[in-house]
Amino acid sequence: MSSPLALVTGAAHRLGKAFALTLARLGYDIILHYHRSSDAAFLTKAEIESLSRRVALAQADLTDPGQIHSLLSAFDSLDVLVNSAAFMPNGTVDVLSLEDWDTSLDLNLRAPFLLAQECAKKMTRGGLIVNITDIGAQKVWSRYPSYTISKVALESLTKILARALAPGIRVNAIAPGFVLQSDIVPAEEWKRLINRIPLKRPARTEEISSALEFLLANEYITGQTIVVDGGYSLI
Repeated sequence: MSSPLALVTGAAHRLGKAFALTLARLGYDIILHYHRSSDAAFLTKAEIESLSRRVALAQADLTDPGQIHSLLSAFDSLDVLVNSAAFMPNGTVDVLSLEDWDTSLDLNLRAPFLLAQECAKKMTRGGLIVNITDIGAQKVWSRYPSYTISKVALESLTKILARALAPGIRVNAIAPGFVLQSDIVPAEEWKRLINRIPLKRPARTEEISSALEFLLANEYITGQTIVVDGGYSLI
């Protein structure tokens, strides 16, 4: 019997990589999607293969619907989809460009919808779709309007898909808080944000990916968003 198969988008580095490695440790073969991070993708592929799992590298621009369709054309079945790829432009409403607005919505919202459509056709044995949202969906992040709006909408889409695809396919979301500092957040700002969190530290990647393990194990959960934020949503 063949191993179960999982597609993780944005899996070359950061949280996407953590999700892919978690699935590999649980016995899944991986379709490792990446866009431009080819060097990181090959390194992650090697790490997964060291766990005795098979890996298929899949390069695609998920803002292009045609490439989403091509991404899955070589696979007949699928068990898990993790929508982790995202774009987070920094720009208040008075300076945010139309291009950044469109890219955010296309990658963070439309791509998960189209991927869910395509993957559902291949989840003939049932399956799990996990959308990676953000604790920012519960906040008013004025410096990241398109990103925040896309994640709010992704949480709504999670519920809609969960109802539409039940009972065979479950759809849930994970909303991380602060995990890995990004290039667009200065060190002093990152330190200030972390100090506001009740638990006073960023999450470890394994603390976020353990939520994925939970959703895989508990087959009576669908349409829910699991928040893993160290208490940030409390402030």
